Amino acid sequence: MSANVNLSGVGPADMCLPEVDKRLTEALDAALQQNDRDRRASVVQLVAANPTYLEGWAWLGALGRDTLDSYMAFRVGYHRGLDALRGNGWKGSGYVRWSHVPNRGFLKCLNGLAKTSRLIGDNAEADRCEQFLLQLDPSHSF
Repeated sequence: MSANVNLSGVGPADMCLPEVDKRLTEALDAALQQNDRDRRASVVQLVAANPTYLEGWAWLGALGRDTLDSYMAFRVGYHRGLDALRGNGWKGSGYVRWSHVPNRGFLKCLNGLAKTSRLIGDNAEADRCEQFLLQLDPSHSF
């Protein structure tokens, strides 16, 4: 059995998620400026009102009350990110580069999921996430 191999150097185009509404980024910036006591609650409110906002999920993971809380937020953000990628034409292959700012929320969630998976002892999941990050953007150091 023989298979064709593409040697042209041309593969799938880079995936670029759409720009995020500036009002969301401004609201997140304002939430992050809150005092320590109110910061997480402000981000929770923002994410609850905008559940597809990937950068919000990444920050919710970063502000988790404990490792498992962070893990859950990163996992939800990761899956929301996959939905966003697929909804914008991504077929499961091709680069999702850090250099395109709207991709960063998804990549932060995936990176956070890798790290928190390792912390809770799910090394197989951590390995998969780390490998996926390398495949999505081999030029970026996470």
